[in-house]
Amino acid sequence: MTLKVVIADDEDLIRAGLRIIIDAEPDLTVVGEAADGAAVLPVVRRERPDVVLMDVRMPALDGIQATGRLVGLDRPPKVLVVTTFENDDHVYDALRAGASGFLLKRTRPDELVQAIRLVATGESLLFPAAIRTLAGRRTSAPDPRGVPGIDRLTAREGDVLRLMAKGLSNHEIAAELVVSHETVKTHVGNVLAKLRARDRTQAVIAAYESGFVSPR
Repeated sequence: MTLKVVIADDEDLIRAGLRIIIDAEPDLTVVGEAADGAAVLPVVRRERPDVVLMDVRMPALDGIQATGRLVGLDRPPKVLVVTTFENDDHVYDALRAGASGFLLKRTRPDELVQAIRLVATGESLLFPAAIRTLAGRRTSAPDPRGVPGIDRLTAREGDVLRLMAKGLSNHEIAAELVVSHETVKTHVGNVLAKLRARDRTQAVIAAYESGFVSPR
């Protein structure tokens, strides 16, 4: 099955370069582009992409607001933020708004296409060190009450969430906890359900914002 991608970036050269890389892959195709955040929504409604590559700094409507509107659709695409600087606070805001991860604009082409495939399958693209740094700047006063469900996690689900925040995959978590891969999948599913998180990235953000995991 071919994965459909929409590119949202206000720079023509960036959009053209991303299109060339993506369209060169047999299982990926660019079905639309947008030069500002306000233009993304109609393109997504028309083309129904699997993944949107979203620049965070755009005119008319920035990538943060555009991401929030996209995740509110009945059939929301996965959003991958594309940014110049990994320590940009806008990245953290976009993740909070519902993006599944972020990429740097200097990312290698093979890493870009693999990231698209990864988030399209429902996984998240986590850079734990960068997210921890951003969370440390933005969550000076964690509030467990602001994250419903965090107090309903079992001890084991808490262990799993902490390892998710470190960027470990399900297989790595299974090895760390000496349990089966299927058991970890069940725990991850329970964590997402209790936190009402769309994916692992949203669960990790919730862990930081509640103080369940400390960024320091």
